[in-house]
Amino acid sequence: MRGLEALAVGIEVDIAPGLPGLQVVGLADAAVQESRERVRAALRNSGLRVPLTRVVVSLTPADLRKEGPAFDLPIALGLLMASGQLPPERMEGIWSAAELGLDGTLRGIRGALALALAAREGGAKGLLLPRANAAEAALVDDLPILGARDLREVLALLADPGSVRRHQPCPSVPPAAPPADLADVRGASHGRRALEIAAAGGHHLLLVGPPGSGKTMLARRLPGLLPPLTREEGLELTRLQSVAGLLPEEGGLVRQRPFRCPHHSCSAAALLGGGVSPRPGELSLAHLGVLFLDELGEFRRAVLDQLRQPLEDGEVWISRNRQRARFPCRILLVAATNPCACGWYGEPGRECRCAEGDRRRYWARLSGPLLDRIDLQVVMRHPRAVDLAGVCGGPEAIPRDAMESSAVVGARVRAARQRMRSRNPGGCGNGLLSAKDLGSTLALEEDARTLWESTLERRGLSMRGGLKVLRLARTIADLAEQPRVERSAIAEAFSYRTFDQLS
Repeated sequence: MRGLEALAVGIEVDIAPGLPGLQVVGLADAAVQESRERVRAALRNSGLRVPLTRVVVSLTPADLRKEGPAFDLPIALGLLMASGQLPPERMEGIWSAAELGLDGTLRGIRGALALALAAREGGAKGLLLPRANAAEAALVDDLPILGARDLREVLALLADPGSVRRHQPCPSVPPAAPPADLADVRGASHGRRALEIAAAGGHHLLLVGPPGSGKTMLARRLPGLLPPLTREEGLELTRLQSVAGLLPEEGGLVRQRPFRCPHHSCSAAALLGGGVSPRPGELSLAHLGVLFLDELGEFRRAVLDQLRQPLEDGEVWISRNRQRARFPCRILLVAATNPCACGWYGEPGRECRCAEGDRRRYWARLSGPLLDRIDLQVVMRHPRAVDLAGVCGGPEAIPRDAMESSAVVGARVRAARQRMRSRNPGGCGNGLLSAKDLGSTLALEEDARTLWESTLERRGLSMRGGLKVLRLARTIADLAEQPRVERSAIAEAFSYRTFDQLS
């Protein structure tokens, strides 16, 4: 595996006179070197003969580092062919990968979907995998999948190819839990509106407010507003989760958008990805979904600043000594933080216990360039008693039905996204429009342009911040089913740029 790509590795086996032994060459790591003992035991316990002579196994290309236990089965099959126990013509055009147990059982591997895609592109006639990975690999069309439980079953399948039945993919991975409903959030009308705009246009969102103001409740309801995944998006997510080893054993197509919430103590490698053999981090695991950074002010600044380029590019590159891996990260970032360490700065009726210097140091962890990349910046207030009256059913309670549910808001979001798909180049959301494409799709009224220019000059926004205001205004107009961006949309968009003075 290199990032999300599976690279083909050839197995060459040579049996020659000499002292009994099995040597693996070709830049193999410890897991591959240990396959010698697994393969020997698996062959012996499956009733097959282990060559009692000198054996050299070469993994090609020799300059590509090989990692993991997936080479066990190909090495075992190579030994069987070299020792005359398996006719080579039976393996013609067949790719294989699996970890072997000492009793010959085939154990599941990660990245089976990526391997199946590579096999199809490489012209394979079939792919031999553990039964646990067969349903996942079967998501790839036009590639016969041979799923087996152990070495004996592998040899039976190869002896009678006509008995191979096409494995059917599981319909979908069952959702972990149903998304929470927006109707449960009381009050916070400004935050609810910002959440709807973020879901419709794919805009990043920052929620700032005291403890208990509903920041986390809002963030956790965002996935329920997003439109369902397409099959292509589901395949991309399934591939990503398979490479990361997060796909359930039964496999199947991922249909639920991810929601990742890393702890504020996580390292840069955990957030962006890394390792000697690069693995995706939380940023990539939230691809096509939501990355929620709760307690944003508690993250280390050095970690947060590494989000700048991935948020702009929608991908992250992990460079190591011998390889460079790319992982997609087209995410919807939602961040939540308190206004200060004690959490009560600026809240009416509560006194902040932080000194001015402490507040400045707290906000200094959020750099100006990072804030500039967040489209919506919303100040949350503590809910009033009348907003919470519905919880206990008081006489002034607002009925739950009066609060718009996720289904109602989600319908507006899907309608707005449909307008974006039919208008924007590539069908992308407004939050991903380039400056060139924004100019051709904006349709800005003249009085709205005048307001944008004057406010931009007065507030001293950066060019990036000014363009984000236009993208927000275009999304607001799409939600209102307006073909052109009016002055009111520009004014509302500027109301969500609360912390630009820190940029």
